[in-house]
Amino acid sequence: MSTLSILLSDQSAPTQWGKDALLSFSDNIITIHYKSEHRLGAIQRAGRKLDNQGISSVKLSGENWDLEACWHFWLGYRNAKKSTKVNWPKLNTKDKQELKHRLAIIDWCRDIVNEQAETLSPIELATKAAKLISTYSSDVAYKIISGDALKEHDYMGIYTVGKGSDRPAALLELDYNPTQDPNAPIIACLVGKGITFDSGGYSLKPSSFMESMRSDMGGAALVTGALALAIARGITHRIKLYLCCADNLVSGNAFKLGDIIRYRNGKTVEVDNTDAEGRLVLADGLICADNDKPHYIIDCATLTGAAKIAVGNDYQSLLSFDDNFAHQLLASSDLEHEAFWRLPLAEFHRTQFPSSFADMANSGLPNTAGASTAAAFLSHFIKNYQQNWLHIDCSATFRKSATALWATGATGVGVRTIANLLSKLK
Repeated sequence: MSTLSILLSDQSAPTQWGKDALLSFSDNIITIHYKSEHRLGAIQRAGRKLDNQGISSVKLSGENWDLEACWHFWLGYRNAKKSTKVNWPKLNTKDKQELKHRLAIIDWCRDIVNEQAETLSPIELATKAAKLISTYSSDVAYKIISGDALKEHDYMGIYTVGKGSDRPAALLELDYNPTQDPNAPIIACLVGKGITFDSGGYSLKPSSFMESMRSDMGGAALVTGALALAIARGITHRIKLYLCCADNLVSGNAFKLGDIIRYRNGKTVEVDNTDAEGRLVLADGLICADNDKPHYIIDCATLTGAAKIAVGNDYQSLLSFDDNFAHQLLASSDLEHEAFWRLPLAEFHRTQFPSSFADMANSGLPNTAGASTAAAFLSHFIKNYQQNWLHIDCSATFRKSATALWATGATGVGVRTIANLLSKLK
């Protein structure tokens, strides 16, 4: 198929294409018709329509293509099979570089979330994440602790969840320190959930819920991409990254209901649901982050179905006790044209997972707010949880079916927002 030219117009399509038509066609030219107030959404929808019509190669032509128009077209046009190709218009040097970084980094996130679990082990996820970030700076040091070494280092959440798999669990600790001063303050720690496949363990998921669980490492992909993009954009302060990676499978070695995990901070947790495993691995990463005494902590995880029920796949869910920090992230999301929505998190949520055998259980009481109690559970692993901590429940990271805006699969939503926020922290 020949490459078709795509034009942008704020004028209505000719009447023969129908009232309020999004697209019109003439020879080898396709025109996207948009209303100014819905410009970017219309362009993304047009990209999705063109892929659905089997148009696999296009050239963005004319004077109206700016950075955001190009990017939103690509968000809709790209599919999980990577079968579409775009010839980009001329942009100024700054915008051209930004587009290049987004295409490399955010597409990396989409690809790694889409990757089948068979080829993405916990160690492979940690290794690929470190490699991506190291591409953008030589001021990166990292180590990967895996398998029995996790137990030796007392990372009992990651070790316990991962021990049911033949593939060893892993913790990536990465230090981006452009100051090259080992005593430089750590401005932020990022923590990501990297469950490379989640069967639910002995609290087994039904097939309809399990089929997309290769995407349960979406939080790890998100924080990795955010740090890489922030570095590519020129961030100059020190940031650390922790990825908590494991398979959650069923075997004779798998953890069981009633098991009790003792964490390095002294907290004990009774397992009453092996499908609430994400919070168990994140707890290790949050303890590490808290011990670093950073100015800020941000964690990202595909943590609960409750978040998706609340906001669908259209928003990333934000939970925090810190209003100012939450507002900073929401301001960044507006600047980057990404959708976040804040869900409630209050002190009473921290008491809603009682246990008769440990300090707390790993899932909340019946009829409680699942996304809120999951975030509240994590707060027990941060000393000063009321300030400078954000939890992102990644409800918009992956779509099991296509929409008018998105192909089936990973979206990359949130990478730009967190990168933007990181650049503003002090």
